[in-house]
Amino acid sequence: MERSIATIGVTEDDLVTGEAVALDLPHASIGLRILSRVIDLVVLQVAGGVVITLGGILASSFDDAVASAIMLITVVLVMVGYPVAMETLTRGRTIGKLAAGLRVVRDDAGPITFRHALTRGMVGILELNLLGGIPAVVSAVLSPRGKRLGDVAAGTYVIRERGRGAMPPPVPMPPHLAMWATNADFGKIPDGIAAAVRSFLPAAFSMDPVAREQRGRELLDEVMLSVSPPPPPGNHPEYVLAAVVAERRRRDYDRLMREAALRYRLAPQD
Repeated sequence: MERSIATIGVTEDDLVTGEAVALDLPHASIGLRILSRVIDLVVLQVAGGVVITLGGILASSFDDAVASAIMLITVVLVMVGYPVAMETLTRGRTIGKLAAGLRVVRDDAGPITFRHALTRGMVGILELNLLGGIPAVVSAVLSPRGKRLGDVAAGTYVIRERGRGAMPPPVPMPPHLAMWATNADFGKIPDGIAAAVRSFLPAAFSMDPVAREQRGRELLDEVMLSVSPPPPPGNHPEYVLAAVVAERRRRDYDRLMREAALRYRLAPQD
């Protein structure tokens, strides 16, 4: 079967689920995630000791109730503030993840935002700190992408950036839809739908033709709820989906470049 423009990038090594979802990025193993967590705990011990000491000095000026509240807030800020701030500023990395070669990404493999990092951090208080990480390990074992509960809630997963497998090329923009995609208004496409589309396109060529047609139209109906105006009539669903994915990736890239330029202006490197 001849591959269309929307089926470039799949190799026999790609993992394809029963719903034609190809897992493009290798998810992190439990061992690497535990290593990353241990390193982050060491960082937290050092940084937390300094912050808690300063909080204790501040709390000594108040009565016991206020002092206890200050210490509790200080501990929460350390436990949540560190991963949330690091993952937001570095687009998915903490010191532990940098050392282990890991990164947090959205379900559609895009960069995470503050919302994703905050959700992971808040759920992490329960599953990692209060319950000792047991729910996180159980969830990671049961999840196809090794997700802990915080990842499930945030719509993210952790990937290995130092894997041996090559990344598949990005979905190309169908030339005849480039003008429409550039001028279209993209709303908030749910991460799950975006991930399904990004994975369906390269896997489509290996699907049963009837199932392929049905799945493509289902995904197109979901995507068009967040895209306006509709594409020019007469286009195959896979071409429209490819245009949406390619344009979404271009906009994400442009936004990241603008943010990087702003960071450079505010804190130029030597």
